[in-house]
Amino acid sequence: MSAACRADQRPNRTRSRAALLAAGAAVAALVLSACGSGGTSGGAGNTNFVAGKNGVDTAAKGERAAIPDLSGKTIDGKQLDVREYKGKVVVLNVWGSWCGPCRAEAKNLETVYQDTKGKGVQFVGINTRDTSTGPAVAFEKEFGVTYPSLYDPTGKLMLRFKKGTLNPQLIPSTLIIDRDGKVAARTLQALSEDNLRKMLEPVLAEK
Repeated sequence: MSAACRADQRPNRTRSRAALLAAGAAVAALVLSACGSGGTSGGAGNTNFVAGKNGVDTAAKGERAAIPDLSGKTIDGKQLDVREYKGKVVVLNVWGSWCGPCRAEAKNLETVYQDTKGKGVQFVGINTRDTSTGPAVAFEKEFGVTYPSLYDPTGKLMLRFKKGTLNPQLIPSTLIIDRDGKVAARTLQALSEDNLRKMLEPVLAEK
């Protein structure tokens, strides 16, 4: 390779690294207070949702925002596009193997998944801030998680959600996506089995 070609590639590598660092910094800021037992959010101003006292924010059917592109490789190397589940109710959980509350809720999510997957419900995880897939795979094995999870180490998928919508802001976050591919509900805290069912059932009952 000529010196000129090498010189041409160096700025590209520098820009790529800068972009990666910027994305990492952005998601770090976004989840600065993450991995706690709860989160706060509001529905005032220009938002299109209502903040619930139980920690679950909801949007009326006509006020819901469509999910962004949530596609890529899963932690086991397969390709996944959440939009392919349109027509089903999707439970989207953002988690990390390093996150205590994520460990606390993992079995609850799997139990509800097993109980509802025959009713047109699909669970999908987004694994974030794990520097490799090894810990994420070990996490799923430990807690018996059988639904797929996208691998998103820098949080770029989280950042695709528009501000002012029911976007995932903390780890863990759980979103309920309706059959039209729009976000109907969100919580920014770990879920008990009972609270997850209460969050999911109204959207599942929609016609």
